[in-house]
Amino acid sequence: MLSKKIEEALNKQVRVEAESSQIYLAMACWAEVKGLEGVAQFMYDQSDEEREHMLKLVKFINERGGHARISALKEPNVTFKSFKEMFEKLFEHEVFVSESINDLVHITLEQKDYSTHNFLQWYVAEQIEEEAMARTILDKINLIGDDKGGLYLFDRDIQQLTVASSASTPTD
Repeated sequence: MLSKKIEEALNKQVRVEAESSQIYLAMACWAEVKGLEGVAQFMYDQSDEEREHMLKLVKFINERGGHARISALKEPNVTFKSFKEMFEKLFEHEVFVSESINDLVHITLEQKDYSTHNFLQWYVAEQIEEEAMARTILDKINLIGDDKGGLYLFDRDIQQLTVASSASTPTD
């Protein structure tokens, strides 16, 4: 049985994951309109993944005797100066999500809720991967600079990065 404090904290994370899905969906739309098909597909996949993270939390809350709450979401930013800025925002957001997960893990330890603590370890590991992937992408973007040919190759290659990263992450 979840304590009220844990239930509230988990529901806050449900909103974080839902907003993440919306942010990446907005990024996908921006990239698609700019002709960056590979980047758009990558962002659509990220959006779907974040929704899966949200659903995993929802089911856990309900299974543990809590009540998952679906709340209003903040409207995401829908325009970017460049694809580099968009990926910088993605990285900043992943760092924010990691901090949110860490805060949640801390609460579970304070409350001595080791079942929830154990459940959240998947999210901790997932965030390490997400941040590493975002850093790698930014490194590649910095290598490209203003080279249009490099951007073309990056847009094509990011689709393969999507396949590799989703294949290495088992889904429950």
